Amino acid sequence: MIATDGLSRAALAALGREYLLFGHLLNRAALPHVHMRIGAEAREAVAIEEWMGASPIYTQRMQRCLGFAGNDVTTIFKGFQLDVGFPHQYMDVRYQLESDRRGVFWLQSCGALLEVEPYGEAPVFSMCHTIEDPTFDATAVATNPRARCRPIHRPPRAPADRVPHCHWEVYIDPDAEPIKEIAITRRVRGSRLATIELPAPAGDATGGWDDYRRPFDPHFCLEHLSRAALVRVCREFLVQNHLLVRALMISIAERAGDELAREIGAAQWIGAGTVAAARLRRALQIDDDGLDAIVAVLRLHPAFVPEYARVGIERTGDARARLWIEDCDALREGDAYSWVALLGAAPHPALDAMVQAVNPRARCVPATPTARERFAWEILIDPAAAPAETPIEAAMVFNSGTARFTFRAP
Repeated sequence: MIATDGLSRAALAALGREYLLFGHLLNRAALPHVHMRIGAEAREAVAIEEWMGASPIYTQRMQRCLGFAGNDVTTIFKGFQLDVGFPHQYMDVRYQLESDRRGVFWLQSCGALLEVEPYGEAPVFSMCHTIEDPTFDATAVATNPRARCRPIHRPPRAPADRVPHCHWEVYIDPDAEPIKEIAITRRVRGSRLATIELPAPAGDATGGWDDYRRPFDPHFCLEHLSRAALVRVCREFLVQNHLLVRALMISIAERAGDELAREIGAAQWIGAGTVAAARLRRALQIDDDGLDAIVAVLRLHPAFVPEYARVGIERTGDARARLWIEDCDALREGDAYSWVALLGAAPHPALDAMVQAVNPRARCVPATPTARERFAWEILIDPAAAPAETPIEAAMVFNSGTARFTFRAP
């Protein structure tokens, strides 16, 4: 997984937008628990380290994936266009490239701002100043350690309906002191996830760009890419998301221990995973709620990174399907800082929540693994069972503007 066979370019582009948005669902699912368990100051620090720990790594991976590595603002802007921090449409980002050493971007509309504005200026300042200042620079310096990202204006908005929501300049300052990676980035960079090699999919004749070795296009959208490039990019979006999970769990563990990191990681998986399953079902235009629907959603679910987590799912009978995970890099990290590390022989509430987002009478029951499997589960639908209630971890995310956001056809 992900099982992209049979998906058209248009369907892959729609899937890619869902994977981009998943990065923000991850925050909606985790950071409130950080706030409640270890406080507001810790929430800010964890959010900063989450993005600083992951974005330099995944920025460079995407540059290699689409062949546009460099050290200029052109390269930085291309990376922004393929970053889960800037989901297309949800963050309506506009760009003006002035030269290889300077450019500006602005958010005509920012979904994240619209999410927090109703709660007052304090959370807006937290997100748009305290968190963005170091994290924007961290993403830019993955391309050039003398790159800087500075606000022209940003929220809190004055007047309250000001558009664009924010405006930034990005430039290369040859006299600036190079910014160095922080310790958590080096820790994340040392993981198997950060270095996983994803196989190149076969090309075809359906058209589109196979890479981004061309001038910067300020109107870039995923539909510009070829089918093979879209498969590669979708997989990289999943790596981006799970590098964020890893950085977040490490940051929590450093403050409050592995046990709390695991608890919040589990809550994050339940919250974001449930919402993603429901959104994927709509995006795939699946009308029924039977086992075939569950299998189709799980085959594309962003909870699992292909190659890194060797997960399989198949229909095994009229009333059941089987989900399994084989030995893989995700099980060999040697630490607690991933969702896969939360799995074991016992039932797992995130797996139940994901299948119940498709059918509330479904269950994911532990099964005996075969010789090639480490863990296995049977997926059952019991028509006589009472429908499962939405877990509180998922209800918190469903209640967000991010979960309700609807993509328009480009």
